[in-house]
Amino acid sequence: MNYNFSAERIERNSGDFMLALLMVLLAGIGISALFSASYYYGSYKFGDSGYFFTRQFVFMLVGSVLAFTVSRLSLSFISKFIPLLLFVSLILMLATFIPGIGREMMGGRRWIIIAGKSIQPSEFVKLTVILYLSSIFSKKHEKIHDFFNSVLPPLLIVAVFTALILAQNDFSTAAFVMIISLVMFYVAGVKYGYFVFIFTAIIPLAGMLLFSKEHRVRRIISFLDPGSDPANAGYQVLSARRALSNGGFWGAGIGLGSQKLGGLPEAHSDFIFAVIGEEAGILGIAFIIVLFLALAVRGYALALKFREKNLFAYFLTFGLTTSILYQALINMAVVSGMLPVTGITLPFFSHGGSSVIVTFIMCGLLFNLSRNKNLLMENSVE
Repeated sequence: MNYNFSAERIERNSGDFMLALLMVLLAGIGISALFSASYYYGSYKFGDSGYFFTRQFVFMLVGSVLAFTVSRLSLSFISKFIPLLLFVSLILMLATFIPGIGREMMGGRRWIIIAGKSIQPSEFVKLTVILYLSSIFSKKHEKIHDFFNSVLPPLLIVAVFTALILAQNDFSTAAFVMIISLVMFYVAGVKYGYFVFIFTAIIPLAGMLLFSKEHRVRRIISFLDPGSDPANAGYQVLSARRALSNGGFWGAGIGLGSQKLGGLPEAHSDFIFAVIGEEAGILGIAFIIVLFLALAVRGYALALKFREKNLFAYFLTFGLTTSILYQALINMAVVSGMLPVTGITLPFFSHGGSSVIVTFIMCGLLFNLSRNKNLLMENSVE
């Protein structure tokens, strides 16, 4: 089959410089913050203070290559591979349950081992679902009020992936995928009445699943009252609070934080934002938030430019931007004590190969879209 990488009648430009600059700034600050947050633990655990920094740098290199690649592909070329991506994502998710391939860590079967490297398929599901929903909604937009033909099929696809993630004992990622999906359903123009039906099914099920595992109940209790179990469930929350409190307005200074020296679990991963708060203070936190919000503003502004010209580009830009923004805000809210502890990482900052690579691919797609502002296609991708 012969694919034409320039199949679309588009006017190319150099892309959104500000969007690219924000991505580079977040990635650069992120890996610097990671080194500060991880050097003690890396030295203690692996005898190498640069252990996590080196791994993250490699992940970023891989992510950069993939981001550059997808930034050069045409939308029609990308859309042709969405069914394949959906199938591969499903196979990878199922592979986590196969003995010898799937790996269980920290009570969950979220990883598979390929060529000696661990991969978390649920991270790639975030991207796959956004691509799929963008494609299906752009094609079904004129019939979006037809529940059985336009709403139910994508809802079932999302439900299948969400169920597989839940089966991996990853409630947080499952909830995140469902939230992003429902946001895209809303943007696509799905009737409010259908949401009543969806929430009627989701809320009782989510409540039952939430309270079916002891560790989830402990997280809720520690969120409501961290002091009730300060040595166990509330320990991470209290440590994060101390780190943020120690930072004050100006911060203790880059590299001078104390909570990362064994007092704050997952300082290099889920709770790296607390390390930033301690070392860079409120000023540093505000700067990071502004960068994420600025990235979101550029992304949403770009999406609106596609709204009347190309629905696939519109939905895709909106979905990618929302995914990055919501993931960042949820992580910050958890660290700040505004939400119960989850396993949601901070994009560009937290250590983790699958998460970093997916974030970079999303950025590559966003930059691709910014280079094609004057799409002259119809409102669907064939």
